[in-house]
Amino acid sequence: MNRKELEYKIEDLKADYVRLQHDLEKLEFVKGNLSPLEKQLEDIEKELSKLNKQLDELEK
Repeated sequence: MNRKELEYKIEDLKADYVRLQHDLEKLEFVKGNLSPLEKQLEDIEKELSKLNKQLDELEK
């Protein structure tokens, strides 16, 4: 991936992360099952970390 593609993917994942956080808050309020959303958030965090490292490597 080039720099622009990485930046776009990072921004897209950040938007998904924020959306999932809001969904998680709603589920907490109604005492819903949180584990699937928590897992998705963890996966996004890992992917963001990986993409940010790739972006750092491109800048070197």
